[in-house]
Amino acid sequence: MLDDTRPELRVSAPDDVLATVPYVLGFHPSDSLVLIGLTGDPPLAHTRFMLRWDLPLDAGATDDLVPLLRREKMSRIILAGYGPGALVTPAIDTLRALARRSGLAVLEALRVENGRFWSYICTDTSCCPPDGRPYDPKGSRIAAQATLSGMVALPDREALERSLDPYVGAPRQAIRRATDAAVADTLRRLQLCRDADALARDFVAEGIARVRTALGPQPDLAAGAPPPTGHPPACPPAHPPAHPPAHPRTHPPTHLRRLTDDEAVRLGIALTVIRVRDEAWTLMSDATLRTHLALWQDLTRRLEPRFVPPVASLLGLAAWRDGNSAFAGIALRRALAIDPGYSMARLLMHALQHFLSPAALADRMPGPAELDETMGTPRMSWLLPMVGILNEEGPASGDDVPGTAEPARFSPAAPTETPYHSPELGPAGAAP
Repeated sequence: MLDDTRPELRVSAPDDVLATVPYVLGFHPSDSLVLIGLTGDPPLAHTRFMLRWDLPLDAGATDDLVPLLRREKMSRIILAGYGPGALVTPAIDTLRALARRSGLAVLEALRVENGRFWSYICTDTSCCPPDGRPYDPKGSRIAAQATLSGMVALPDREALERSLDPYVGAPRQAIRRATDAAVADTLRRLQLCRDADALARDFVAEGIARVRTALGPQPDLAAGAPPPTGHPPACPPAHPPAHPPAHPRTHPPTHLRRLTDDEAVRLGIALTVIRVRDEAWTLMSDATLRTHLALWQDLTRRLEPRFVPPVASLLGLAAWRDGNSAFAGIALRRALAIDPGYSMARLLMHALQHFLSPAALADRMPGPAELDETMGTPRMSWLLPMVGILNEEGPASGDDVPGTAEPARFSPAAPTETPYHSPELGPAGAAP
């Protein structure tokens, strides 16, 4: 986990280190090896980043570690293994040997189990007794500081995974009804329209407006989306966003209005179009991460599975930028479980697996105006991925939602031009 944006937690003792780990990871680890990269000199060093591996280590799990540490200009690390000695000690030995070969200083190496820790480096029994030293991560100064900063430590990784579980029961039935209605409405609009490219222009403009409305006012918002071109007589309009597009303002909103089911579903449909999804990508900044995390987590849990890959990928991006790679990985695996070929999720998963920093994409992030210039005028070929998703069958009639009917289908003519494909890195480069 690369941690560039979270509140700085200064560490001066092993107790501080162990108290920091759960708040940076977002959960209390078990059967894990954690590496903490430090900047500054002890006793006032602070965490620069944190990495976690499941134990036992897989073959090649640390192959990219030394290039990462050199790239991040780290020369001091701390190791903490969580679990019994038979599981932790071989991993600690592997990392210490790697550090020696690479000229890295291991300031401390700890094993943690059942509320006690042992040092592999300290041999003074007065401070590191053979039966371990007790510690209380919840009652520490670090825990108080982290809590005040809004950081949370869930009981375990499974709790973090459950925070993305789909909603069930009445909320699921309601979102399915809204999905059926919105899908039928969109397919009807496609079937009745005589000018497909004009429809694409309108649909993209409306989708961009939905993104901006859902996210709320944006600080330093770049040039706005082009206005809709106007519907030809045979192109019935879609439901407009509930509020007008956002306007620039200095500070982001402190509270995010939760979308209605209809708004959520129509935004989910719009995000299947690459240009609309990339609008959300380009509007993501350190100042707006809280808003993005809240919105995309909610939609990842609410939307029907076929509409989840774009929002789960955006959630993964926001979590990665927020320094929470564990949560980012969970979100991206959710996207890839539904669509293994969804390349935005594949791109971000590659970055996580190779310990890349979010800064690696910073110089490749065009603004909305640059996207318009690069991608050109919307055309019908842009909507083809969406059409394929709309034509997928949802849950069978009577499966939680009695009386739902299979929607009409739309079969567009073969396009005369191929959908846009961008350079290999950056938001427009992650086609679904």
